[in-house]
Amino acid sequence: MTERQSPTERTRVRRLPERGAYDRPTIDAILDAMPVAHVGYSIDGQPFVTPTLQWREDDHVYWHGSAASRMLRVIDGAPVCLTVTLIDGMVLARSAFNHSMNYRSVMLLGKAHAISDPAEKEARLRTFVESQFPGRWDMLRPVTAQELKATTVLGMPIDECSAKIRSGSPHDDEADEVLDIWAGVVPIRYEILPPVADQHVQAGRTPPLHATQFRIG
Repeated sequence: MTERQSPTERTRVRRLPERGAYDRPTIDAILDAMPVAHVGYSIDGQPFVTPTLQWREDDHVYWHGSAASRMLRVIDGAPVCLTVTLIDGMVLARSAFNHSMNYRSVMLLGKAHAISDPAEKEARLRTFVESQFPGRWDMLRPVTAQELKATTVLGMPIDECSAKIRSGSPHDDEADEVLDIWAGVVPIRYEILPPVADQHVQAGRTPPLHATQFRIG
């Protein structure tokens, strides 16, 4: 694993720099905690941002989608910006200006590259499924050549990146701290509800542990 201890000019946190983090353990932990990412890119000068599911393997982040996706077709070899964010709480201060949010976020810059080898593509998709639901891949019907052909997998190295994190209480002005106004944090957590079986599950079949123990955050 490559650990970057200093930011680049593009990833340096300039607004409230004390919230910036550039070490790989912090960045990896955020990427591993939230599968939802947003990928920013440009097509003919028009910016787009597309939500997708991401997963990390060592020093790379990967995401996938339909081979018919315009986004996935045009960004192979193109510069992209991938972001991941977890919201941990809403921060209520004694003035509107000092309201804030507790969060953990990562911004990753680089060039996307498509995985063209079918065996590697299947291996990447296996890792994706197993990272979310350990043990599930071997329970499933094997993927077909047509399914692999219809799926695009893209990756980018975790190289030029930064994290930004806020935690704790409101940062009120000292003069406002004596005001008789409630201030504090409304914590936010990601609640995972019990699995709901579809109508074709055979009677008596219980959810596997990877369904009941799934977590985000």
